[in-house]
Amino acid sequence: MSTVIEQAVQVRLVASAPQMESVPATLRYDRADPFAVSMEFPPPATLEGTEVSWAFSRELLVEGMEAPAGQGDVRVRPYGYDRTVLEFHAPEGTAMVHIRSCELRRFLKRAQGLVPVGREHLFLDLDGDLAELMRDAC
Repeated sequence: MSTVIEQAVQVRLVASAPQMESVPATLRYDRADPFAVSMEFPPPATLEGTEVSWAFSRELLVEGMEAPAGQGDVRVRPYGYDRTVLEFHAPEGTAMVHIRSCELRRFLKRAQGLVPVGREHLFLDLDGDLAELMRDAC
């Protein structure tokens, strides 16, 4: 059984232009990092022309689908009946994307099948992580 879930999605990039541009992205969940999800944007979808990846908590994504959530670099909130807004804040600026809520629900359901919410701690490898930290400290 795979320990990583990846789901390709299309997101609508919110810009100052009247028409929102559709860009590809990938949602990713790895059982080795059970509290986090990431959204990756390929080089053609970014202003810099390099791949960009944002990691944030799975809990933030779940909460943000129901009500505004997040106070830091990533914020999530529902938008209308069938969309969710993700805001990514960086020193260079803010990117805002709309994604279909059904896509997020499908992704979260698959992640829940891999690691149930509330059981994330059972999938942590604290001994391995500590050994790696000790190895890097030398």
